[in-house]
Amino acid sequence: MARKPQEDPKLDMTPMIDVVFELIIFFVVTIQQENLFTKLNVNRPAPADSTSSTKDDDITVNIEIGRARSGNPNGVIIYNKKELGPSSFTAARKELDQNLREIARTSKKTPIIVKCAENSPHKALVDVLDICYKNELFSVSVFTL
Repeated sequence: MARKPQEDPKLDMTPMIDVVFELIIFFVVTIQQENLFTKLNVNRPAPADSTSSTKDDDITVNIEIGRARSGNPNGVIIYNKKELGPSSFTAARKELDQNLREIARTSKKTPIIVKCAENSPHKALVDVLDICYKNELFSVSVFTL
């Protein structure tokens, strides 16, 4: 008996592709998104204990940044209702740095509230935040007037 020559066998890939697509659809539908808000590194303030409140904890530093004037184009800095360095912005920065250095010596957790006028220069705000960071005062809140 003579053997018949066989044709080249061919593999049909269509069923395999169908199975792969079904697996992809299954994994896409069943995947669970991670909640990104649970992974944010946020430092929350500790709950206030009314018995441990001392006189130093009640101090709040208020810094206001006013709009630029003709004599002072970089804005005006007001520290606890007192204008600093009315002649120049550089003098105001030095004065603010000295005042915040004294605050930082007593308590680094002193809350600082920075209030900016609506049309105050951004440079003034950045300078105030830089001075706070330099003196390791990190409890800073910024508001607009």
